[in-house]
Amino acid sequence: MKKLLLLLVLFSLGLHGYMQTTAQWRGDARDGIYHETNLLKAWPAAGPVLLWKTLEIGNGYASPTFTTDRMFVAGEVDSTEYLFAFDLHGKLLWKADCGKEWVVSYQGARCAPTVAGDLVYVCSGLGNLSCMDVKTGERKWFADMCHDLHGRFTRYGQAESPVVEGDKVFLVTGGADTSVVALNRFTGRTAWVCKAHPEVPGYNSPYLVRLKERNVLVTFTAYTMLGIDAANGQLLWMHDQDNIPVDQRAPGNGDTHSNTVLYENGFIYYIAGDGNCAVKLRLSDDGKKITQEWRNKAIDNYMGGFVKVGNYLYSCLSEKKQLVCVDAGTGQVTDSLKCGAGSIIWADNLLYYYNQRGEMKLVKPDPKKLEVLSSFKISDGTKEHFSHPVIHKGVLYIRHGKALVAYDIRRK
Repeated sequence: MKKLLLLLVLFSLGLHGYMQTTAQWRGDARDGIYHETNLLKAWPAAGPVLLWKTLEIGNGYASPTFTTDRMFVAGEVDSTEYLFAFDLHGKLLWKADCGKEWVVSYQGARCAPTVAGDLVYVCSGLGNLSCMDVKTGERKWFADMCHDLHGRFTRYGQAESPVVEGDKVFLVTGGADTSVVALNRFTGRTAWVCKAHPEVPGYNSPYLVRLKERNVLVTFTAYTMLGIDAANGQLLWMHDQDNIPVDQRAPGNGDTHSNTVLYENGFIYYIAGDGNCAVKLRLSDDGKKITQEWRNKAIDNYMGGFVKVGNYLYSCLSEKKQLVCVDAGTGQVTDSLKCGAGSIIWADNLLYYYNQRGEMKLVKPDPKKLEVLSSFKISDGTKEHFSHPVIHKGVLYIRHGKALVAYDIRRK
C-alpha cells in the first residue's frame, strides 16, 4: 500500500511539473542565457559537426523552441503559416495549419512558439494567435488580432513571441481601444484589456517582471514602453521613446523595438536602437514607478537581442556593425569588436554571435578585450540572416529562411 501511495505521489508531482513546463523565446528566462555546460571552446574551421538539417520549414525568421524531446518552429508555405513539430533527431512529427501568414515584406514567420504544459502558442506576422496541442498539433482555439481583438498591423508584420503566465497568454494588439490584451490560454476568451496608448505594436516580445506585490508585463508599442499589471491589465507606467518628434512619427520611422527587455535586482535594462537606445531604469518594489539611471545613445541595436553576464551587457551596434561590451553600472562601452551586426546569446561562459553576413562566431566575453575564438559560415538557407540562434542539450540550432541546421557543440 505504501508503495502504491508513493507511486501516486511521484506521478502527481511529475504531471504537475509537466503541466508547468514552459519553452519560449531566447531561453528559460527570455534573456538569451542558455544553462548548458561541457561545450566546445573552439570549433574546426568548417564549423562543428553537422548532426542534421531540414529544408522543409518554409519561409521565415522565427527561432525554434524546445521541450525535453521536441522542437517547435513556425514557417510560411504558400501564404499559410504552419507550426512544425520535430523530434530531436530532425524527424517531422506533425505540421499544423495556423492560417494566413505575412507575405507583404520580409515574407515569412517571425515569432518563436511558446510551450506551456500540453499546449503550444504561436503568433503569426498578421498578429493572429493560435493554440495547438503539443502532441498532435490539433488546434484548440484561434484569435484573429484585427477581427476579434480590434488590433492593427505594423508596417513589417507582427513579431511577438507570446508570454504565458498562469492561465493567461498576452498579446500586444495595438488597437485604439485594445493596446494590450490577456486571453485565457485554455479557451482564448478575453481575460482583460489594457487601452494604454493608441499606438501600433513595436515588434516586441514582452517580458514578465516578477515582484512580491505583482507581476509586471513590460513591452513596447511604436513609441512607448509599457508597464502593465499582468493580473488585471492596469497600466502602471509609460516610458516614451523620444528619438522621433511626435509630428514626425510614421510607420517605419523609429518604431522598431524588437529586443526583449531584462529585469535583474531592481533594474530594467533595455536596448531600443530605434528608440532611446541603451537604458537602465530603476523599478520600484511595487512595480508602479520607474526612474532612469543612465542612457547611452550610441548603442543602436534594434533587433539582435542582448545578454547580461555579471555586471556587463553585450550587444551589437547596428550602424557601426560591431559587438560591444557595456558596463551595466555606468552605461559606458568598455570594448568593441568589428564582427558585423547580429544576434547574440550566451552559454558555458562564451558568447554565440550570428551576424547578418551569415557568420556564426564564438566569442570570449572579456570586458577589456573581446576575442573571436572561432567562426564559420552558414551556407544553407535563404534570405536574410536575422534569426536568433538556440542551444539545447549541447546542440546549436540556426534558422536561415527555409533551412534549420543542428550542430553538435558538445565536448567529447
